Amino acid sequence: MPPTEPSPLGGPADGLAASSALRTMADRLEDAEVERAMREGWSWSQVAEALGVTRQAVHKKHLRRLLLAHIELRRRTGE
Repeated sequence: MPPTEPSPLGGPADGLAASSALRTMADRLEDAEVERAMREGWSWSQVAEALGVTRQAVHKKHLRRLLLAHIELRRRTGE
């Protein structure tokens, strides 16, 4: 059986590595933009709506990091 030529676009390992790198970049971008929104006074609900997730999901994912960054967070007042 003759050896197969490598794909010019890379194989599955390259595709999976690219997928992982994109996921990491997307997570970093989300972290930065959530932080920026909260610094600008956005509510948890506004951030959640922009991301297409629940307020609770955003809170759970980002609260600890935002507190460690000493970002003043809005309190929920009848959102």
